[in-house]
Amino acid sequence: MRTSARNTFRCTVSKVVEGPVNAEVLMDLADGQHLSAIITDRSVKDLGLVPGTEVFALIKSTFVILAAEDGLGKTSARNRLCGTVKTRDDGAVSSEIVLDLGGGTTVAAVVTKESAESLGLTVGDRACALIKASHIILAVA
Repeated sequence: MRTSARNTFRCTVSKVVEGPVNAEVLMDLADGQHLSAIITDRSVKDLGLVPGTEVFALIKSTFVILAAEDGLGKTSARNRLCGTVKTRDDGAVSSEIVLDLGGGTTVAAVVTKESAESLGLTVGDRACALIKASHIILAVA
């Protein structure tokens, strides 16, 4: 599978909470990290999602919000992946910051250069990637 999404995570479904329209799919990543996705109930059925199913969670880098780990308060973002800044590449308008989550897993975020500068994140700093559950696309092989 090839995709334009910068972040692709291989996960295992741990729980599915079904509703009349949408469902919450809880997934385990490596090293104790977790993701939650909100998708339609129809998609849960079409993909055959039950606990134990292997899925791919796709997240565009522009959907990722960054925050310094020590300055992170309460947010409405359902997903919080914390790690260490591995790389930061600044362009004229945008910056790409990649966090090392451990175990060979990374998450990339593309933010405006102004936002990157105001965060002041540099290689080696601790930070968290925040992702809304509705911004995660699920796929099965």
